[in-house]
This record gives sequence, structure tokens and C-alpha cells, in this order.
Amino acid sequence: MPKMSFMVGLAAGYVLGARAGKQRYAQIKEVSGKVWNSKPVQKQVAVAKENARTKAAPVVADFVADAARSTGEKLRASRTIPSQVSDGRDRTTGGDPWVVSGSTRGEDPWASATRHTGS
Repeated sequence: MPKMSFMVGLAAGYVLGARAGKQRYAQIKEVSGKVWNSKPVQKQVAVAKENARTKAAPVVADFVADAARSTGEKLRASRTIPSQVSDGRDRTTGGDPWVVSGSTRGEDPWASATRHTGS
């Protein structure tokens, strides 16, 4: 595969850098089209697509999920209620982490902290 990408890069560089006129460009375009549409090249393209679908996609999905989780944690940390301590227990409610001052028992602290109060 590295050989193929080198050849494609070489051909592209030549096409972009060539000053031989339209006839040479048309010739290069025709040859590159034949190479691109050849069975060995298309077989490698299919392999690369399959690898991207089966191997890269789950890695990317995990990366995006981790980034979303991290962002959510940062957002929650920026909205921490002053009465809460670092271990997540609220001292004003007997240490129950799901009860925040001014919220309904059992309510998610994030929902309570982000509720619009109409100030």
C-alpha cells in the first residue's frame, strides 16, 4: 500500500507541476484513470474501506465517547454547587449524593444545578 500511495503522489505532483500542455495532461489523466480503475487497485481500495469500517470506526467511536464523557465531567465540575465537597456528598442533606440543597430527593444534581430559576 505504501508503494501505491507513493505512485499516486508522484503522478499528482507531475500533473500539477507539468507544463507540457493539455495534450500531456489528457494523457496523464487517461493513464491514471486506467490505473485507478484496474482490478488490483480497486481490490486494495475495497480492503482499505473494509478496514476503515471494521477497525477504524470503533476506535473513532471510542475516542468520541471519551471526549464527550470528559466534556460532560468538565461541564458538571464548572457547575458545582458550593455546599458539595470533593467526595460528592452534600453536607446539608446528610451525605446523600443525589440530594442537593433546594432539590427534590432523588433528583440528579446536574438537573438541579442547571434548572432555570427565572432570575
